[in-house]
Amino acid sequence: MASPQAPVTSLLSEARGKNAQLENAQVVPGTRSIDTEATFQHWIYDMIIWCLSVVFDLFFREIRPRGAYRIPRHGPILFVAAPHANQFIDPIMLMRQIRNEAGRRISFLAAEKSMHLKFVGTVARSVSSIPVARAQDLAAPGTGLIYINDKEKPLVIKGQGTKFMKECDHGETIILPKSLGSAEIASIVSDEELILRRPFKDEKAIDHLLSGPSKFKRAPKIDQSQVYAKVFERLNDGGCIGIFPEGGSHDRPDLLPLKAGVAIMALGALEQNPECDIKIVPCGMNYFHPHKFRSRAVIEFGPPLSIPKELVKAYSEGKKRESVQELLDMIHNALLAVTVTSPDYDTLMVIQAARRLYKPAHKKIPLSLVIEMNRRLVIGYTHYKDDPRIIHLREAVANYNKQLRHLGILDHQVEYATFPILEILGKLVYRSLKLFVLSLGALPGVILFAPVFIATKKISKVKAAEALKASSVKIAARDVVATWKILVALGLAPALYWLYALLATWATWKYDLVPQVRPVWLVTVAAMIVFPAITYAALRIGETGMDIFKSLKPLVTCLNPNKVNAIAKLRITREELAKEVTEMINSLGPDVFPEFDSHRLMQS
Repeated sequence: MASPQAPVTSLLSEARGKNAQLENAQVVPGTRSIDTEATFQHWIYDMIIWCLSVVFDLFFREIRPRGAYRIPRHGPILFVAAPHANQFIDPIMLMRQIRNEAGRRISFLAAEKSMHLKFVGTVARSVSSIPVARAQDLAAPGTGLIYINDKEKPLVIKGQGTKFMKECDHGETIILPKSLGSAEIASIVSDEELILRRPFKDEKAIDHLLSGPSKFKRAPKIDQSQVYAKVFERLNDGGCIGIFPEGGSHDRPDLLPLKAGVAIMALGALEQNPECDIKIVPCGMNYFHPHKFRSRAVIEFGPPLSIPKELVKAYSEGKKRESVQELLDMIHNALLAVTVTSPDYDTLMVIQAARRLYKPAHKKIPLSLVIEMNRRLVIGYTHYKDDPRIIHLREAVANYNKQLRHLGILDHQVEYATFPILEILGKLVYRSLKLFVLSLGALPGVILFAPVFIATKKISKVKAAEALKASSVKIAARDVVATWKILVALGLAPALYWLYALLATWATWKYDLVPQVRPVWLVTVAAMIVFPAITYAALRIGETGMDIFKSLKPLVTCLNPNKVNAIAKLRITREELAKEVTEMINSLGPDVFPEFDSHRLMQS
């Protein structure tokens, strides 16, 4: 990113001058006060958050904040959130929790590309989002292929059929495929040779280029001075800025490298005004199956970070690269403390299984504690991953997961193997009848809302495929699925209910279905209340029914003579694994967490 100092100073001075004029304008008769304008903006902000919160409460079964008491009630705050699992949902979710828990309002940095979307752009502008042009959004495929010829010279990039002189310029960025990283161009020697300012950070990127020619993208250098100026102004006025420092949404189980912009914003604002005392609050966006309807989320807030004065001084004295990197490391460590990250998806599945095995049977624990247990298990696993005991235990837990998938049951359903056959049969009959009754109750709402369900599923799949094709960091593009499901539902559901209401009104007028209702437009009003209510009732009934439906398969499996022995063996395997996992955690836990025994998360 470009150095913001000179242009930022002038823009900041201009902005402060305008603010001073507006403040003076309050004493002039007939002039609208700034307080009135600010109140109106706050009202718009709160209305949008409230309206979208209603939709989010329908999509998510449970949303819980954790550690919200840590949020400062006054002064400038830079909220840094990760992982960025949903492009549209994450900022609204965070804005809602911070508004409800701390009474603060945030201005988020939003990708300029997203601001061009009709609905998203309107919402973003209404909540005072700051548009940011991102290099990856402007990246274009480069002609030819690139490679490194000599491992001892990682700065020298060679080309085959490339047009560096025509297509590239110094200061621009070369981006490798498969999330291998990017590097800035220092100079261009010829059409088939250029020099990087610094080598690619990841050794895998260098190995990739050494192994043979690779495709690449080129991204222009972007001047972000105006963005920095707006951020500095907001922070110096005591406001709140929100940013996802990974730079883009993704569906990976670990954090992406943080962009330098977040550190430049914090250090630059303190360089402009050392007395503004900016706090950085890490926010962990922890989701359980975020792409699925009626999933769960925990938003965790970590302790506020104060930026050391020595770091600001070093930044002011020209040691910008070192200062920015040190602050990025601080932010990264703070985010690790409030998020559940793992090196890969399989490891995360094993960690979650170990957490379930460690939990005492029949004991329900709050969602926020589940997140904390997952995080500690990830830390412990990372610390002891090369220990033969942990390697053996991982293989055993992974094999247990595989057996669960083979039998088509969930971990908490293994207990059914302990029930007598008659008891299992009784449960199966009772739950089947209950599911039938619930299905009848939910049927009208399901029929009414079916077009929305079908449209959201199809459109979200198409958008996910498009996002996956265009991205180098996504695994299955599940980060855009929930976003598009909500966006499509927001647009289609009201239109569908209006159509139902108009059809009901027309039928009432045409066939005199309700003679006593006059005027007929009252039917429209009633329909716009009744039809959504029927759908919401179906949602709540269907949620219970789906839980019952999922419990039927293991009951049927337990009645299958061919699988009774397999399930009985699996129950014994679970008991042994639970004992082994518990002993391992209780044995190694104090070495990783000194306060393990005195602050035990789960009492047996």
